[in-house]
Formats: sequence, C-alpha cells, structure tokens
Amino acid sequence: MRIAVLKEPRGDEPRVAATPETVKKFSGLGAQVAVESGAGARSSISDEAYKEAGAEISANREAALNGADIVLAVRRPEDLSGVPSGAAVVALMDPYGNEDELKKLADAGLSAFSLELIPRITRAQSMDVLSSQANLAGYRAVIEAAEAYGRAFPMMMTAAGTVPAARVFVMGAGVAGLQAIATAKRLGAVVTATDVRPAAKEQVESLGGKFVAVEDEEFKAAETAGGYAKEMSAEYRAKQADLVREHIAKQDIVITTALIPGRPAPKLVDAEMVKSMKDGSVVVDLAVERGGNVEGVEADTSVVKDNVTLIGIVNMAGQIAASASALLARNIYAFVEPMIDKETKSFKPNREDQIVAATLLTHGGALAHPQFGGAPAPAETPAEEKGA
Repeated sequence: MRIAVLKEPRGDEPRVAATPETVKKFSGLGAQVAVESGAGARSSISDEAYKEAGAEISANREAALNGADIVLAVRRPEDLSGVPSGAAVVALMDPYGNEDELKKLADAGLSAFSLELIPRITRAQSMDVLSSQANLAGYRAVIEAAEAYGRAFPMMMTAAGTVPAARVFVMGAGVAGLQAIATAKRLGAVVTATDVRPAAKEQVESLGGKFVAVEDEEFKAAETAGGYAKEMSAEYRAKQADLVREHIAKQDIVITTALIPGRPAPKLVDAEMVKSMKDGSVVVDLAVERGGNVEGVEADTSVVKDNVTLIGIVNMAGQIAASASALLARNIYAFVEPMIDKETKSFKPNREDQIVAATLLTHGGALAHPQFGGAPAPAETPAEEKGA
C-alpha cells in the first residue's frame, strides 16, 4: 500500500496533510509513504524530517503519485493528472456548489473522501477536522485583532494613569467562538458573547465571558432535544438585533464566527453597526469564505471603513500552519487508519460503516453520495450517540 502526500499548489494554503508523526504511524501499519519534496516547508517541516520518519521523498508530484493507493491532501486536488484510477483521495473537498469538480473525480475513477462531512459522533471526535481547525482559527482571530488594535488588551495601572481593558464581543459560541473567548480573556480583555443556543450561555460564562441575549421564554425553549437551535420568530430576531446593535457600539473588537457549510454566511453586522463603533475598533470575520457575517468585509485583506478595521482572512487556521498541520494530520490519520486492513496491509473501506458512508463522494467511476447526486448509500450501522 502506497500513500502519497502532496504539496499544496495554492499560495494561500501553507498546511500539509501529513507530518513526520503520522508518517511514522502509517509506516508502522505497513504503508510506504511518498512525500512530494517541499510539501511541509511552509509548516516548518523539512524533507529531512519526513525522511527520518520513514518517508520516501519524491522529487515532484508525478513521482509521489506513481502507484499510489491513497492520496492525502489538504484541499481537493484540481489537477487530477497522474492520480492512478482506483486510488482514494482524502482531503477537504469543498463539495457544496462544486458538483462539476466532483464529477471530474468520479470520471477519473477515484474514491473521493470529504473530510468536511465526517459526522459529529463520539467515534469520530478524533477525526473532526472542522473542530480542530476552527479551534485554531478562533485563537488566531484574537491575535489578528490584537495586532490591528492600536491599544493594549489588559487594563494597566501605571504612574501615568490607567489604560482601560479592551472590550471584545464574540458572535457565535461554537468551537471557534469559545476559543476566541478564552484567548481574549487570557489577554486581559472584557469579553462578552452571544449565540442562538441557550446551552451556550453556560459555556460562555465558564470561560469568564458575559452572555448577551434576549433571554425570554422563547429563547429558553430555542433548542431541540438533539441540541440544535430552533428557528426564532421574527419578533424575537428583531429584539435580539436591537440588543446586539446597542452592544456593538460600545465594543473595541468584534469577532464573528457564524458559518454553516454549504450555505451563505448569515449577515450579523451591517454597515450602520460598523459605523457606530469607536474609531480604531477592529472587526474579524471568520465566515468570509461564505460571503461573511459583516457588511463590507473583503476576503484575504484588511479594509478600513468609518475608521474601523475589517479583517477577513479565509484560511485563518493556516496563519499558524505548523500547529494547524499537526492537528489536521492527526485527524486524517485517525480517519484513514480504521480503513486499513491490518492483515493484508491494504486499503479496504467498509461502505456500510457510518463514517465511510457519510464522507465518500465518488467511487467506481460514479457519484456515491446521495446529497450530491449519487445513489443512496448501503444501509448504515446503528447510529451512535451525538458527540459532545
């Protein structure tokens, strides 16, 4: 079994799909790992480090792909030339709205696995790429905001007077939002946060933040038995918007994190809200890849509007590539390892497995995922309990 690890061709993608740590683990399973030369350079991993871990260093992409059974990449390869028919490709496939690209994978005879579609069940927690990368993105968002903010974060009492603490407002208390709250608190900011899920209040407060929401009877009943948010009434949304509008005007930094895969990002902050903020304030939008939560934000650039800096970095986790690659590579190893037959040392995914069925986009020359035009998957194993 040969595993190819590709160098990402995009200039805005510094991460790599395998590290020396995971190369060593794959080698221990009997795999031959070929790493394209320079694949880890932008994540501070040298070819020599891969070689010491047991990898073969291939001079170029074609050499790495030669005879590969599994191809590991961070993002869906756009150039499929040289990828052997029948090989499995594991990557962030960005399947929503890219049906033509999925058809190319099918036509090439590849088994394409989408890491974004890994179900959030207990057994798959170690594979959860979205959570590991969102965690780092939330951390980095605060660092980006601190760099752009022309003042100190913590309150400082000096002989020359007191420097007030920065006020940070985090919109969305998912994985990224909670890490942003924790990081801003560590830097000494006064942190507030909001979310549509009542359960988020306890999580925010456990990290030292103050929860901001219209906590009426509708809000208290706004969560399903499965832990998902219910759609709120127009009346409630209007009340919540008024509260947020008033709150944002008092903030120094706003970080938005509302991103739903496959859908345009909801607009949370309009131009009037931005205009109401103090001169020198900063807004970081973690949903810019889907159009952004903030009116006026632009992808991969910082713009100043009404004396407020708007930051929209698409690949926020990639700003700390070494850490992001380390976590991503572990996620990928955890995903691939159960599909390797330990006796024959070959790649044998079980299509009836819940995780395989949820992530397999193409197989055997055809689309395999019903959500993207494929035939219904084989019967799944009993569903596991929802992960934490």
